[in-house]
Amino acid sequence: MSDLTARKIFEETLPEKLEENPDSAKATNAIYVFNLTGDEGGTWTLDFKKDDDFVSEGESEDAECTVTMSDSDFVDMWQGNLNPAQAFMMNKISIEGNMGLAMKLQNFIG
Repeated sequence: MSDLTARKIFEETLPEKLEENPDSAKATNAIYVFNLTGDEGGTWTLDFKKDDDFVSEGESEDAECTVTMSDSDFVDMWQGNLNPAQAFMMNKISIEGNMGLAMKLQNFIG
């Protein structure tokens, strides 16, 4: 089992991935909030309206799409072990706001 955690993904892995291809992040032009429950959970904002430094801890009042799920399900999805659409159908993911934006997240996660 890997030592990958949701916190590590949001603080290290995802920012590095986004820095490699900032244009795809900026093309999304949206603000997301992730509320992750569990021991390694937390709240993070992905702000793709900025030019860089897309990931920050905490919640944005300007979020257009809020994703709520467990930290372990998020890690499973990140690693490709959990299909986002299946997770949604199984009520493992709750999405508030713009559903179309949620679909665009697959470019960055999973």
